[in-house]
Amino acid sequence: MAHEKPVEIRWRDVDAYLHVNNAVYATYLEECRDEWVEQTLGEAGDPWDFVLARVAIDFRRELRLEDEAVVVSCSLDRIGTSSVTLREEIRTREGELSAESEAVLVARDRESGRSRPLTEAERAAFEGVREPA
Repeated sequence: MAHEKPVEIRWRDVDAYLHVNNAVYATYLEECRDEWVEQTLGEAGDPWDFVLARVAIDFRRELRLEDEAVVVSCSLDRIGTSSVTLREEIRTREGELSAESEAVLVARDRESGRSRPLTEAERAAFEGVREPA
């Protein structure tokens, strides 16, 4: 199931071309992703134990200040041994696709700073939001 988060387009998001800067798209995605991880894990784990290992963004439509706000969505695509792959989208309030993204989050051992396998509790939490095939 997709998690959705409305995000207001702020004046500071707009660059000299008068559109939302490409780097800001990553911020919009991050805001939704962080909220999704926190809600999905609940008591099963700590969102601070995950780091972004990869993000790929395909830009489909420019955003402008006049769009006022976007709806960002995040859903689980795959569960790996030590990672989860997410599908993300940014849409205008009217539903027009502005960007598609794939993000990979990796579970990290706090002491070593290296990747670690998902715990049983984390895996169960992620599997609980998996869309039926």
